[in-house]
Amino acid sequence: MSKKQNRDSYKYFRFIILAIIFVGFYLLAFMIDPYRSWAAFFNRDVAEILKEWFFVLMFCIIITEISLFIARKMDSRLPWVDFPITRFLLQFSIQIVATIVFLYVYMHATLWLFGGETKFSDLNALALRQSFVVSVLLSIMISVIYTGNYFLEQWKEAMLESSSLSLKAAELKQIALEAELESLKMQLDPHFMFNNFSTLSALITEDQNAAQHFLENLSRVYRYMIVNVHKNVVSVDEEIKFAKAYFYLIKIRLGENIKMEIDLDDTVLKKGIPPITLQLLLENAIKHNTASRSKPLIIHINEDEAGNLVIENSLQRLSYNIPSTCTGLKNIESRYRLLSSSVPEVIETTELFIVKLPLMNL
Repeated sequence: MSKKQNRDSYKYFRFIILAIIFVGFYLLAFMIDPYRSWAAFFNRDVAEILKEWFFVLMFCIIITEISLFIARKMDSRLPWVDFPITRFLLQFSIQIVATIVFLYVYMHATLWLFGGETKFSDLNALALRQSFVVSVLLSIMISVIYTGNYFLEQWKEAMLESSSLSLKAAELKQIALEAELESLKMQLDPHFMFNNFSTLSALITEDQNAAQHFLENLSRVYRYMIVNVHKNVVSVDEEIKFAKAYFYLIKIRLGENIKMEIDLDDTVLKKGIPPITLQLLLENAIKHNTASRSKPLIIHINEDEAGNLVIENSLQRLSYNIPSTCTGLKNIESRYRLLSSSVPEVIETTELFIVKLPLMNL
């Protein structure tokens, strides 16, 4: 809630509480002195009734402001959550003392302005005590209403925050399911599987050691996807090892047409990013760019001065357009929005396509 909304809400709350206190004044007066001739109250002159209401209203406004001022000051110095017992005892003690002092000053001021020859000592002792009791009870009533409203607002905020967290968890689960689905799609992609198995078959015939190494990296890729697809964050070190295994499979097929350079500090390797992120970016670079021996596709992974993980590839677009839904980039951005206050930055120049990934603490 904005500051303006808070001020508006508090303004309306003051009007409501003032109306309650005005009515409460007469209810308390009736309960304390039920034998008073209340039937004759409205038999008086209208001007006299309005005059009394005016003074009672002024009295209620001042006592309300005093009580609310004390409560607000105590909110900043002794919050209910941190010091409940101390807050209770101190607030009510201060309010009672402040109310008694105010009533004493109010009565003297009223007598001085409108009492004529009447002195404070001339007032009926019983009526005076009743006035003090009514004033203290009104002050306590204001405090109870204000505190009840405060706890109600805190409860509403907690419920809204809880709902927001639940919604965020549901969204994160949905994004994770989408990432898992994309990963499974890639695992079951006939072209991907056919290319890898064809390469493996050729290597078995030509070079069994290379075939063994290829099979190890292929199993490493699938195992990483199965194990980590359900996680929210993995270490950069794990993701780089996975990216190397995935790149090895591509490298065997494309040879010197594609290159990947990695230059990262140890501190960066200990940070975290969402899993399968690098694979999506590598796949995106290979899918949308040409790669040849004379003009290889170069992918560079390093970090910038701001501490972001930077993945950049040479921009050499295909001569024909491949329909792109940007599913990979959207998935990465969606996961970052749910996991971090920072989101990836995508930069495209005439020569480079750059993605900057904010790093997270594990």
